[in-house]
Amino acid sequence: MRKKIILPFVVVVLFGAVGFTTVVKNDFFEIAKQLEIFTSLYKELNMNYVDKVTPATLMDNAIKGVLEDLDPYTVYWNEQAVEDARIKNSGVYTGVGAAMRYKNKELTVLEVFENYPADKAGLRPGDIITKIEQTNISSYEDDPRELLKGTAATKVKIQYTRQGKTNTTSVTRGAVEVKAVPYYTLINEDIGYIVLSKFNKKTTSQTKNALEDLKLQGAKKIILDLRGNPGGLLNQAIGVVNLFVEKGEVITTTQSVIKKYNKVYKTTAEPFDVAIPLAVLINGRSASASEIVSGGLQDLDRGVIIGARSFGKGLVQRPKNLIYGSQLKVTISRYYTPSGRCIQALDYWNRDENGDPVRLDPKKYNAFKTKGGRTVYDGGGILPDIEIETAKFSPITTALLKENVLFNYATQYRYDNKLQRWEDFSFTDKDFQGFLKYLKNNEFNFETQTELSFKKALRKAEDDGLEKQIQGNFKELMASITQAKKKKITDKKPEIIALLKAEILKQYFYSSGLYKYQVLNNPEIRAAVEILNNEGRYRKILK
Repeated sequence: MRKKIILPFVVVVLFGAVGFTTVVKNDFFEIAKQLEIFTSLYKELNMNYVDKVTPATLMDNAIKGVLEDLDPYTVYWNEQAVEDARIKNSGVYTGVGAAMRYKNKELTVLEVFENYPADKAGLRPGDIITKIEQTNISSYEDDPRELLKGTAATKVKIQYTRQGKTNTTSVTRGAVEVKAVPYYTLINEDIGYIVLSKFNKKTTSQTKNALEDLKLQGAKKIILDLRGNPGGLLNQAIGVVNLFVEKGEVITTTQSVIKKYNKVYKTTAEPFDVAIPLAVLINGRSASASEIVSGGLQDLDRGVIIGARSFGKGLVQRPKNLIYGSQLKVTISRYYTPSGRCIQALDYWNRDENGDPVRLDPKKYNAFKTKGGRTVYDGGGILPDIEIETAKFSPITTALLKENVLFNYATQYRYDNKLQRWEDFSFTDKDFQGFLKYLKNNEFNFETQTELSFKKALRKAEDDGLEKQIQGNFKELMASITQAKKKKITDKKPEIIALLKAEILKQYFYSSGLYKYQVLNNPEIRAAVEILNNEGRYRKILK
């Protein structure tokens, strides 16, 4: 009797979650068998485990276990995550207008959006929210950021700490627009500068509107800033490239073992301007759709790419509807630039002995030709035509970002220094020494791949009974690595200072103040201006 109940359930899940066309395989019986085993295990575990277990938590963990050995972009979305993705792509949501980080039961304000509810209520970056209405964040089981969402014009009471002092405020929720183009301006009377921060449903239209306005102001050249843009909707990436190239151009192709996902994406509309000189800024946080845009424009010899190698996400995901409003966001294919380059940096299907994804050896990079015959290479991400040191993200810089050290220092800097105008801001060598002192006082440390490898070797030595003989040498070696790491921070001073400036300015003057400062002072933007003002060099790069 049990089999008659369980097996139909398994088949329904199998067909509903994956789809009939992908289920009819030779291993169908094996799939059904394994799902039936799991169903019986799940039932027995719930009925007999010594402690209380929550069925939903067990299932979430089981799903994570199924997906964890695949690529990190194939994920399960519950109903709330599906709604969050819809909001992200739409560009509008109802809330308080602030970016927040929830980690270790602590909810920290990272950024408040200018003139939105959180800003008007007095919240600032670095504030730690301890209570929302009557809910204590420290004891809340789910993501407390969901408590800040709600109907427009409704109020939510927030308790927070700032520099150890407890404060309360009331925030009136409202519509928040997530602008794909948060800023654009005219530089030197003839260069249009456009910041493109994400690819949502409004990206192409907002970019076009900015272009039209800038041309009316006198723009004869364009800088498109994709630095830090994590990507988004594929069709919007095609649309942005289409603004600068003719109708019918191939922008990207996708390839998969499933034939229906093998597609060629071409521009389908009339362009905005196919001749205006174009410079595109990218860095290590420019990913996915940003790489489709920069890679497409590079391969079509349509613009000069400036900055640092992009992130290297060349995998395409598609949401598949499951039951109860949930979804599986599944990687369906890899995408390729017009010249045939695969942008994916990490190989999640061929891992090393530690289980980590493999990165292609630079010696094995493959050469490709652009439309005009220039040589470009694969190897993960888009390699700029002009590399700028301050745009790079070294391992030490990545560690500082990952541990939120730059944000925390910027918050402390804001507490300690009064600054009324972004024009008066400067970050001196004395300030950098203060940052180094801050690192020391807060015991910042990170583990390099070299250290991990040596520690692994020591464990092997212990297995072989050799640890006593090499222990002294090991300690000396680790001490040398520690000194080398300290020097590495100083060596990477330009890129660290660039990120510190950005974080500090954003805390004082919002993103708009940061953009205004960077237009005048940022090395990558200055390099783009220089290239666009040197027609001979610009043409030579693209020749």
